[in-house]
Amino acid sequence: MPDLSRHARQLRELAEALEAQSDLTDDPLAPHPDTMEVINGRHTSRGQINYAVPDALQLQRRIRRYHADHGVQHGDIVAIALDAFLRAKGYPPDLTAPKTKEQ
Repeated sequence: MPDLSRHARQLRELAEALEAQSDLTDDPLAPHPDTMEVINGRHTSRGQINYAVPDALQLQRRIRRYHADHGVQHGDIVAIALDAFLRAKGYPPDLTAPKTKEQ
C-alpha cells in the first residue's frame, strides 16, 4: 500500500491556509495584514495615481473627514480602500514580485 502521509500533510497545510484566509475575510473592508505591513513600512516607495471621480460622491471631503477623525493619511486611506476592493474582487497584489515601476 502506498504511503499517503505526505499527501495528508499537504492537505492539512492547505486546509489551514484556507482557514487562515477565511478568518481575514470576515470583514471585507478590514485592511489586509500584508497591506498594513506595506503601508507602515518605513521605506515604502510611493507612486501617484490620478483618476477623475464623480464630484457627487464627495470623496475628497470624506477622505479629509476620515483623516481628521482617525489620523490616517490621505494616501493610506485610498490605498487601503482600493486594496480591499481589488482583493475582494479577486485581484490581490503579488508582493513577492520584483519591484518594477508601473505607469
